[in-house]
Amino acid sequence: MAKANIIEGVAPAGFLLDYLPVVIFMAIALIIGLAFIIANWLFAPSAPDPEKTSAYECGFNAFDDARMKFDVRFYLVSILFIIFDLEVAFLFPWSLVLRDLGAFGYISMMVFLGVLTIGFIYEWKKGALEWD
Repeated sequence: MAKANIIEGVAPAGFLLDYLPVVIFMAIALIIGLAFIIANWLFAPSAPDPEKTSAYECGFNAFDDARMKFDVRFYLVSILFIIFDLEVAFLFPWSLVLRDLGAFGYISMMVFLGVLTIGFIYEWKKGALEWD
């Protein structure tokens, strides 16, 4: 009886060769990117003075400081958005393979959603979502 090509736990010999074009492409992209950064650092003139580094406002002197304070609540809302956006990113693929996962997959996702719900309630109780 012939042995199978795949030994348990070991990938076939040509498996990684399929990814060789991707690795070569990424290496070339990295080399080109680094070459441009190094060329810019070596050959670009650099003579900063206060006039060059100041904010430009239609040819006039700036009426006020161009760097205004940014409310930290915007950062908080963006972090919360990213967290719940990732939740949806995990939820869609899970919904596609739910039948294959069975009860364990369902329970795992319910635990995941429960943890996120508890986190959302905690943020709500702490007043992280209030703008007053």
